[in-house]
Amino acid sequence: MAASPSDPAQSYLDVVARIAAAAQACGRAPADVTLVAVSKQQPWEAVAPVLAAGQRVFGENRVQEAVTRWEGKAQGLELHLIGPLQTNKAKEAVAFFDVIETVDREKLARVLAEETQKQGRSPRLYVQVNTGEEPQKAGIAPAEADAFLAVCRETYGLAVEGLMCIPPADEPPGPHFALLRKIAARNGLSRLSMGMSDDFETAIRFGATSVRVGSAVFGARSA
Repeated sequence: MAASPSDPAQSYLDVVARIAAAAQACGRAPADVTLVAVSKQQPWEAVAPVLAAGQRVFGENRVQEAVTRWEGKAQGLELHLIGPLQTNKAKEAVAFFDVIETVDREKLARVLAEETQKQGRSPRLYVQVNTGEEPQKAGIAPAEADAFLAVCRETYGLAVEGLMCIPPADEPPGPHFALLRKIAARNGLSRLSMGMSDDFETAIRFGATSVRVGSAVFGARSA
């Protein structure tokens, strides 16, 4: 569970202002950076004020939790899956999410391709890159990213929109953001999902087009 701030709506507006300031500081338009409010494990009483304040893009880690929270409430919203996706959940993920940010292995790419054909529904896709090559984290290794993107596109016909990363917690994030931007550039991708509560302003400086912010909006996670 997470401890929510006393006024999630105000925290949300503060984050929106910080995103705008960070974008303007590096000569970018604030509208070019999308806030993905990470609502995973949050009680509805924390999410509802942020929704009422105008936020329309939310990120979830688990398929079933997202369906439970948002089913019947997702009209006009954009829902992102930002947690690892098991292949046995791909059918539900394709049916429910607008964006899947964690494509990271060929088996998953194949299943997603099959499901999009069966369902006639194509969520926007990002490839997750494990920029720190951490064994406990999901994501394709940087050295394998180019080949994996080619397989997604050429073998499975997936229209990958961008890349996503989660830098190591104990390292400066800038070099990881720069690496992701470099991989994206050489593969003709313009969308970068990078930056979280502690480093989203740095990510914007390195070209993030979406930032995934949870605790700065909803409060620090207590468990």
